[in-house]
Amino acid sequence: MLVINPNAEPRRELVLIAGSTDAEAVLVHREALRVLRPDIATAHVDAYSDDTWPPAVLPSYERALSLACSQVADGTRSRKDDPGMGIDVDVRDDRQFEMLSDLVPHTINAEGWQGDRQIFSASDSGTSLWFAVTGTQEAELVSRLEALGVRPTVLAAPPRRRGGAFLTWSRRTDASTGRPSTRRP
Repeated sequence: MLVINPNAEPRRELVLIAGSTDAEAVLVHREALRVLRPDIATAHVDAYSDDTWPPAVLPSYERALSLACSQVADGTRSRKDDPGMGIDVDVRDDRQFEMLSDLVPHTINAEGWQGDRQIFSASDSGTSLWFAVTGTQEAELVSRLEALGVRPTVLAAPPRRRGGAFLTWSRRTDASTGRPSTRRP
């Protein structure tokens, strides 16, 4: 499905498909986020994972929790909020962007927004990824992935349902069917 952004430039929705390796999934999450960075006005991440955080990203995990505490201290975050949920990230800040990039392949939820339109969603601890890119961004992403040895076939248009709604695609499989499972956003 094509989505029109505020500048009237079409965006193509893409998802990470079943069959990609964990290493490929990590790279796709990070590279998709990198190409979308200039368009992301607001971003949020949850400092939770269904799996153990990889040792390499523990400093970013701790930075996210520290950022949430700072947001409470400066009044931009309620003391009643779950300390690890919906942490605001300023993607223009290189250090915060690096933290987000480290966590997106492993978190239960991360989002990137351009105004009131979502353009990036990572969830289910790295198994579900959806994003919307322009043609230029898609070409850049494919080039980056190929340079890293990742097949561009790990990305596809999201599956469609009646009424034009899509289901977020998950790399996890349904135990009863052996086929990739889908999850609603």
